[in-house]
Amino acid sequence: MVPNNHQITRSPNHQIQWGFTLIELLVVLTLITTLSAIGMAQYSRSITYSKEAVLKEDLFRMRDAIDQYYADKNQYPATLDALVTEGYLRKIPEDPFTKSASTWQTVPAEPDPANPAAEVGIYDVKSGAEQTALDGRPYTEW
Repeated sequence: MVPNNHQITRSPNHQIQWGFTLIELLVVLTLITTLSAIGMAQYSRSITYSKEAVLKEDLFRMRDAIDQYYADKNQYPATLDALVTEGYLRKIPEDPFTKSASTWQTVPAEPDPANPAAEVGIYDVKSGAEQTALDGRPYTEW
């Protein structure tokens, strides 16, 4: 019995040869290429999504440490390194997009009108990445 999807040819010595046609091979290669392109796009998107999740967690932890510092000392930390030296963070995390711990953008606190000579300190921290998130907002606005 001969399968229907293969072409049968006879060689000069009358033996049957099984094989695929060029069209069949091209169709299979086109399908493989299309599926791999879709897979790579999805993979790239999932990598970005995971980096965004890490960035959100890092920002939450640093902002929480800044709030704890303020609650304990009634002033904001002068630098992010103060959070490490005072034990509020083990280390300053790396920004997952810039791959550096030194690119964080700090937002200074409002000066205290009762004590204008006091050091202002850091009120908030934002990412230094210049890219745009999957939701369309820049990472610097998170």
